[in-house]
Amino acid sequence: MFHQVTIIGLGLIGSSLARAAKSYGLSSRVVAYDVDPSVRARVAELGIADAVANELENAVTDADLTIICVPVGATSDVARQMKDHLKPGAIVSDVGSVKGMVCDALSQILRPDVHIVPAHPVAGTEYSGPDSGFATLFQDRWCIITPPDGTSPDAIEKVRAFWCGCGANVESMSAHHHDLVLAITSHVPHLIAYNIVGTAADLEEVTQSEVIKFSAGGFRDFTRIAASDPTMWRDIFLNNKDAVLEMLGRFNEDLAALQRMIRWGDGQGLYDLFTRTRAIRRSIIAQGQETSAPDFGRVRKED
Repeated sequence: MFHQVTIIGLGLIGSSLARAAKSYGLSSRVVAYDVDPSVRARVAELGIADAVANELENAVTDADLTIICVPVGATSDVARQMKDHLKPGAIVSDVGSVKGMVCDALSQILRPDVHIVPAHPVAGTEYSGPDSGFATLFQDRWCIITPPDGTSPDAIEKVRAFWCGCGANVESMSAHHHDLVLAITSHVPHLIAYNIVGTAADLEEVTQSEVIKFSAGGFRDFTRIAASDPTMWRDIFLNNKDAVLEMLGRFNEDLAALQRMIRWGDGQGLYDLFTRTRAIRRSIIAQGQETSAPDFGRVRKED
């Protein structure tokens, strides 16, 4: 599909992409670069790329496709560093969870003879680093591509085919619409998880040891989300603040309505709400985006 794919940033997503590109034969050569020397050394030890560059400029020189896999706040710096070293006709993509800022930054910084096709694989775990990646991470998950107006259809199709080769389902939409959708499906839920776990840690009447000891499924699963990479999520909220604040406003209105139901004993209202939300969970399972196995598919240790 490509002679050379270069991956910038070898965390969970970047290292999984390197593994997938090699495992599924999506590129003749996979080149990796990370700003952290210890990460570069570990990638070389793992053998998940054909070459590990010590300089970003050298990593992108011969790349047909360069995928930026760094926190969105660092995207502009990466683009400035590599803009003069990309060959004409090269494709530049990314994996960021915010697309409006990424589209604007890449369009303003990169040369007009470079094709920009931003992407966002809606997949991941709470783990990070090159050891946490695996080739099948994107299997049957969605990848959203948000090409700016006027992008070469051939470049768009090549990026679409690459993600399909990784096992993903691909859909296109505008960057603005993507950021609204992800604000409610991902960003606000993460913000709520961070807040709930933080509130529990700050309670004076309940000790932290009790919170940990008696965590039921609800709080426990919030802690899984709240364990996600802090740098990545800091950058997401700062760079998608308009959509996040809009969705938080809606959430606060709905939360106030829920408070009134509880305060005034509106059992029917609570039942109707919980019935409607239960149907959403069933729809997610029906579309293969989650498992219906008990306890979220966790494997229990034998006694």
